[in-house]
Formats: sequence, structure tokens, C-alpha cells
Amino acid sequence: MKKSLILLTLITTFVPTAVKAENLAHLSQLLRTKECQECDLSEAGLVMANLSGANLVGANLVGANLSRANLNGANLSGANLTGASLHGANLTGVNLTGAILNQTDLRNARVVGANFEQTNLNNAYIDGIIGMPTNVFSAEQFFAWALAEDRRGNYPQALNYYNTAIELDPDMAAAYLARGVIRARYDRMNIAIEDFRRAETIYTKENNEEGLSLANQFIELSEAKLESPRNPIAPPNQGSPAFVQAVGGILPFLFRFLAF
Repeated sequence: MKKSLILLTLITTFVPTAVKAENLAHLSQLLRTKECQECDLSEAGLVMANLSGANLVGANLVGANLSRANLNGANLSGANLTGASLHGANLTGVNLTGAILNQTDLRNARVVGANFEQTNLNNAYIDGIIGMPTNVFSAEQFFAWALAEDRRGNYPQALNYYNTAIELDPDMAAAYLARGVIRARYDRMNIAIEDFRRAETIYTKENNEEGLSLANQFIELSEAKLESPRNPIAPPNQGSPAFVQAVGGILPFLFRFLAF
């Protein structure tokens, strides 16, 4: 009994946020053995904790802080991670099958080789996540993330997401259109116009007059730019002024596309 009290005292002393946990006995068990199946670890403070290979099957981790924790190879299948922070955590090879990730912070986390089967990440925060498997999400979800990054001005990340959306759905005209705009921003008109023409072809087949009108507008701008390459343009990350102005007209259409 005395040894247990001493152990708990040490835990609360050297793990600053551990006292937030509702069940200190379960927290102690996790830190000692890394075996904590179906444990109550809600609100637990586990910042930078070494939980490599830990068994947390079915654990309650609601609101837990696992920022920058090492969970390499851990088993979190069926765990409830609602509102938990895994910001910058190492989730390489983690089993998250059936885990609840509602409002979970996965920003900058490394998820290479992680298993997301039967897991819904649509409401998770994933900005800067590393190694995201493309088979987990739909083309529409990657397109939505691309738009969000596009609006923030994070064009390289937006471009990556547009590329993935197109890989998953080669007939997503809006993704070609948006990707073409980013390529035009970087003054890569030769490949930008290819995207606009691909979008034009798809919109024509779909009888989408609004999309077709936008595609034609960008094709005309691209052709004009290619015919007059010496016209002054803005810095490389902005593209030509005409394209910058036209971007304002494309975003409303793209968001309406997502709402269907």
C-alpha cells in the first residue's frame, strides 16, 4: 500500500498534467506496463509520453493530451479519442481500427503505416499530417481540404490535395479547374491550360454550363498569356494579375460543388 502511494506521488510530481486524469490507477497502470485495455484515461496528460507498442484497445481517451507522444506501433483500436490532442505525435504503424476521432487534433502527426479501417476522420483536424493513406478518404474529402488550404494561401499543400483528389476521381472537373488556377499562379501556363481543357471536356459531358463558362474563361486567359509571354506579371507565387482577379470568381462555384 505504501509503495503504491509513493508511486502515485512520483507520477503526479514528474508528469505535470497527470493529475487531470479521472482515474490515476489506470494512468499508473499504463505508464508502468503499457497495458491498459478499456482503461479510463479521459483528460489524461500524456504529453511526450513514450507509449510505443502500448495496448490501449477500447480505452477512453476523451480529451486526453497526447501531444508529441510516441505511440509507434500502439494498438488504439476501438479507443474513444474524442477531443483528444495528438498534435505532433508519432503514430507510425498505429492500429486505429474503429477508433472514434471526432474533433481529434492530428495536426503534424506522423501516421505512416497507420490502420484507419472503419474510422471516420471527417471531423478530425489533420493540417500538416504526415503519411496520410489516400485510401481512407474520398476524393471529395481531399478536395475539401485542398480548398481550405487554397483559401489560406497554402498553395503547395492545396496542390497536393488536388492531385490526390484527381487520382481518386479522374473525372472531378472542379479539381482540375482549381489545380489549374494554382499552376497559373506559379506562371506554369502550359500545364495549367491542360487542366482547364480537361475541366472543359468533363463539364461539357455533364452539361454543366457554369463550370463550362469558368473553364472557358481560364482557357482564354491562358491562351492570351501564352501568346504574350513578355507581359509583366506579379511575383511567382501569385501569377498574372488577370488570374489573381479571376480566382475570386471561381471559389463560390467550387464551394457550391461541395454542397451537392
